Amino acid sequence: MLVSMSAVLLLGLPIWFLLRIRYLRWADALLCGAFGFLLARTVAAPVVQALLDGVNGFLGQLRF
Repeated sequence: MLVSMSAVLLLGLPIWFLLRIRYLRWADALLCGAFGFLLARTVAAPVVQALLDGVNGFLGQLRF
């Protein structure tokens, strides 16, 4: 749950910025959100989750 909230925040920030500079319209953002909700209910959802978990694991091991 914590990883998904972090991913939502990290992906929501660029969407907010694009909406702010008027590069992305509200309809585009709503369409992307609807696509995400529909994707979460498909067979591809575990693959996407595994990919996000892998990226999270990789980024978690990086030391600056």
